[in-house]
This record gives sequence, C-alpha cells and structure tokens, in this order.
Amino acid sequence: MTCGSGAMPCRRTQGHSQEVCGLKWSGSGQQLASGGNDNLLHIWDVSMASSMPSAGSNQWLHRLEDHTAAVKALAWCPFQSNLLATGGGGSDRCIKFWNTHTGACLDSVDTGSQVCALLWNKNERELLSSHRFTKNQLTLWKYPSMVKMAELTGHTSRVLFMAQSPDGCTVASAAADETLRFWNVFGTLEVAKPAPKASHTGMFNSFNHIR
Repeated sequence: MTCGSGAMPCRRTQGHSQEVCGLKWSGSGQQLASGGNDNLLHIWDVSMASSMPSAGSNQWLHRLEDHTAAVKALAWCPFQSNLLATGGGGSDRCIKFWNTHTGACLDSVDTGSQVCALLWNKNERELLSSHRFTKNQLTLWKYPSMVKMAELTGHTSRVLFMAQSPDGCTVASAAADETLRFWNVFGTLEVAKPAPKASHTGMFNSFNHIR
C-alpha cells in the first residue's frame, strides 16, 4: 500500500499477500484499517510508522487472522474511536468487532451471507450491513446486542457500497444490479421546537427556563 499524491508515494507499507479490497481511516486519522483477499485485517498506526521510519515497511500495529474469507467491509465507530466493525466474504459471513488498541475481537455475528459493506448510524447505536446472495439485502442491527431490527430488500444483486447523508438519516446504496436506492433507514432528525411565548411580563422574562 502507498499513500501520497502524484507519482511519488510518501510512505509504502506491505502486509497483504493478495489484493487489498478494503481501506478505511479512523475518524481521528490516527489509524488505518486494511482488509484483503488473503482474509487478513491489518491495523496501521500513524505514530508507530513515524517513530520507526527505518524499521522496514511491515510495521502494522495488529495483524488479525480471524476472518475466513476476504475482508472488504470496514467501518469505524463514530462514538468509540477504537471500535472497528469488519465483514467477511461468502465463506465467512461474519461481522466482527475489534478493539484496535489491544487487537482483541469483542464479538462475532454470523449474518448468513456475504458482508459487502458496513455503515454506522451517526445518531444512534445502530449498524447497517449490506449483503449478497440470497436476499441482496440491507440489514439494520442494534449495537451492542446485535438484535436484527429490519431487513431492507429491493436490490437484485449484491449491494457493494453504502453512503450516509450529512444529517445521518438517509442511506444511499449502490449494487451490482446497476441501481442506486435511497433508504430512510436511520429515522428522521428531531428538530428543536421553538420555546412558547411568555404570557406575562416581568424583569426575568429574558432568561431561558431549564426546569
């Protein structure tokens, strides 16, 4: 893997023996997760790489081998910076949760089909996964119980990619059936109601009441 712009990379790292099919930076930009067709998940730490510039190119923080198929789906948790969700391919079918500080696998859930993409709800503790055969569905899970809350169907081939709207409520999905679909899966953002007008006058009317 290389990072940089133009013809010259700023850093080259090597850890996967086959194609890298998933890359995702953490929200802080401190850690990078990479998943490959070799069934491996690597966690790379920026500070570790910069502190050992001459130690070689294989300076991953964690090398995680629990998945039994390609690791394409990666999603960093928005409310816990060291929590990473990953999804395995057709012979794995699992969503796994990792503590990226320690490298520990916190939980593993068999979804029953290939996990193509993962997306956290920005406003609630929920996780959305997209899948392949047989349903080509999106599945909404409650975290951390991983109770299945809903299944969204409509695509006729595997759902390759998901993106969230800026307000966090709408999800766009792109599939191998060459269609885009938009889902109001994460609910409606609550809008603060205006405060009622005071029915009397007095010296304290300009203050907001909190109780």
